[in-house]
Amino acid sequence: MIPTPHNGAKSGDIAKTVLMPGDPLRAKFIAETYLEDVVCFNTVRNMLGFTGTYKGKRVSVMGGGMGMPSIGIYSYELYHFYDVDNIIRIGSAGGIADDIKLRDIVIGMGASTNSNFAAQYQLPGTFAPIADFGLLRKAVETAEKKNIKTVVGNILSSDTFYDDNSNANSLWRKMNILAVEMEAAALYMNAARAGKKALCILTISDHVFTGESLSAEDRQLTFRDMMEIALEIA
Repeated sequence: MIPTPHNGAKSGDIAKTVLMPGDPLRAKFIAETYLEDVVCFNTVRNMLGFTGTYKGKRVSVMGGGMGMPSIGIYSYELYHFYDVDNIIRIGSAGGIADDIKLRDIVIGMGASTNSNFAAQYQLPGTFAPIADFGLLRKAVETAEKKNIKTVVGNILSSDTFYDDNSNANSLWRKMNILAVEMEAAALYMNAARAGKKALCILTISDHVFTGESLSAEDRQLTFRDMMEIALEIA
């Protein structure tokens, strides 16, 4: 396998399942904290990627960047060029629904979006990006065994962090959107098109309407639950 313009890995360097946080330094943290026999397979653009073992299972972890164009590139290459079967996004999100609280773990069963990412498929209608049910079920069951609360439902993958429409999140809240992030819809679409599997697990780090937010230290400690759920189902 010739490395891609964005990934310096060779054929066989990457496991069948990849955990994908947005931040490459979080990928490094996961590799150093949880994996054994770790090898770094990518440093291109500092989008760090690592492969190791977790409880005897071979697992990779790699940053995906911010936004759908970024995760769209990395997940496409993993699915199509590196024979990856499963990508589990683990990231932060802003709560939208009234009953979503800081530190809640939200699993994106579906990913609504304001993005035009699906236009490339030239479909005769509106595509609904959804998670792989097998991965979703395993994540919920694993969380239950660990006594970790999860909320499963529809999330929003937004192209805009700073939205000129100040009413946008209120409109999405009316449709029972749980939380907003910026990557899941593109990941789910790439997985569908490739015939592969994807799941998005999120930790609520702030709330759009209450203004509450976690400190950097709190994020580090809280995100461990999400990381461990993903590792267990990898």
